[in-house]
Amino acid sequence: MRSINIKKTSNKIVRGTLIALGTVFVGFGVVGIFLPILPTTPFFLLAAACYARSSERFYYWILHNRWFGNYIKNYREGKGISLTVKLWTIFALWFTILLSVFIVDDYYVKVLLLFIAAAVTLHIVTIKTFKS
Repeated sequence: MRSINIKKTSNKIVRGTLIALGTVFVGFGVVGIFLPILPTTPFFLLAAACYARSSERFYYWILHNRWFGNYIKNYREGKGISLTVKLWTIFALWFTILLSVFIVDDYYVKVLLLFIAAAVTLHIVTIKTFKS
């Protein structure tokens, strides 16, 4: 992994705020694992950026986490996302969207949901596929 040279803040208020924000972003990222409409990767990357500026311990934790550490490292290094993760993400996305489309009565909301699903699918497909 290429090392990054990020200056850590010495201001205790800024440091505490960055740690709190990083933790919130981790929470959103975890929720995004289960709700395909909520993006996972950007939240984990934001959390990593907040932790990098504020806490070596938290930064190390997020990069070495057994569930999403490699995911973040591979994405940051430009390696991409594994085919398995892509397929699972697209399946979960469309399952959730189609379920919502059948539940919602408003035609415009249905169209919007399908548009969002198509756009997210396109984004996922265009991300480089990681080969281990």
